[in-house]
Amino acid sequence: MGNSKLYKGSLNTIILKLLEESDKMYGYEITQKVKEITKGELNITEGALYPALHKLEAEGLLDVEMQKVDNRVRKYYKLTEKGTKETANRLSELEEYIRTMQTIINPKWSIQ
Repeated sequence: MGNSKLYKGSLNTIILKLLEESDKMYGYEITQKVKEITKGELNITEGALYPALHKLEAEGLLDVEMQKVDNRVRKYYKLTEKGTKETANRLSELEEYIRTMQTIINPKWSIQ
């Protein structure tokens, strides 16, 4: 994907949506799932992912669960109740934004 600024603005929503679909995920798992879903078009770096996860946690949207895996502690993230509600809000806002952009870019193909 050519413009990383477009996805940067959507990174938190992407994370929330993935966590909505899964009970819990760890950081590397999130990056790999995005890569898989987008067929390699979107690559989330650790430098972008972990600050976003920490911000979402600080906002009370994510809970963290530590689990020992192969003698290592793995940090799993999952949505809080507030996070579930916020995910619905952000997805609704994103859908509206996409409809608006579609109307601007190609009015005859706009999604109603």
